[in-house]
Amino acid sequence: MRLTTKGRFAVTAMIDLALRDGEGPVTLADISERQKISLSYLEQLFGRLRRKGLVNSTRGPGGGYTLAKKTVDVSVADVILAVDEPIDATQCGGKENCHDDRKCLTHDLWTRLNTHIFDYLQAVTLAQLVAEQRDPAKQPQVVEMPERRGSRCDQGKEPAVSA
Repeated sequence: MRLTTKGRFAVTAMIDLALRDGEGPVTLADISERQKISLSYLEQLFGRLRRKGLVNSTRGPGGGYTLAKKTVDVSVADVILAVDEPIDATQCGGKENCHDDRKCLTHDLWTRLNTHIFDYLQAVTLAQLVAEQRDPAKQPQVVEMPERRGSRCDQGKEPAVSA
């Protein structure tokens, strides 16, 4: 998946905006200062978010941006797609021309991964992310992957010994 800073910054800025939902318009300068994101970059992102109907803008003194939808109605996928960020792990952009104009051997694997990633990002809403920020106890627990036995990386290694 090619999630660049554009998608990451858009999600971060939208969480910042959502945390202040109901308090009136929020300026991009304030978001820029709090999140350490370039103001000119935020202007580009919010132009796209506004055109996609995720934020409203208010001009003039006291102006800024507000959410155009309820936080429960905005998913992370909505935000990423609004800023034209593809959610795609394939090399070919889904065109199936990744290996000499043919589908490569792993194309279907990456396409299924795309589906899982999109489904996950579609299931996570701004409301959930705001709740996690306000109450750290609501943050999802990190699940550690089980130790793989017999992997090639482990062969020939001595067990770690603590002194």
